[in-house]
Amino acid sequence: MGTRARIGLELQDGSVLSVYHHWDGYPEWLGRILTNHYNTKESVSDLIDGGDMSCCWTKQRWTKVDEPGGVTKEDDNYGPQYYSQRGEETPPAYHKTVDEFLANGEEYGYVFRKGQWVCYNTRSWDDNYLGVEPIPTGHLAC
Repeated sequence: MGTRARIGLELQDGSVLSVYHHWDGYPEWLGRILTNHYNTKESVSDLIDGGDMSCCWTKQRWTKVDEPGGVTKEDDNYGPQYYSQRGEETPPAYHKTVDEFLANGEEYGYVFRKGQWVCYNTRSWDDNYLGVEPIPTGHLAC
């Protein structure tokens, strides 16, 4: 089961370019991965350019084959596991505002803004709905 999240890059005009992230969107994992491994505008832009993904930091990759879903294989390096690797067309989404970005129905929304990550709680059932969530510091084991 995934903890769905949306990863976005805020543009100069306040709009947001974003992608869906399926697996472990909690600040304790995804927030730390983004903070430690995607912490420049260039690296965030590269991550988002690949489109929607299962996970942004894994050795697992899909390869396109004739059977549905493709075949999962392991890579030597950590990086994203994009849906495009299994033949799906899932380009980044454009949102006119941050509020529009946050209204997609995922559980967390991460926006790279002015050189740092901001995590929003987008779980409508939570007391901190649309509030900023702290992202823990420090690296994970990988």
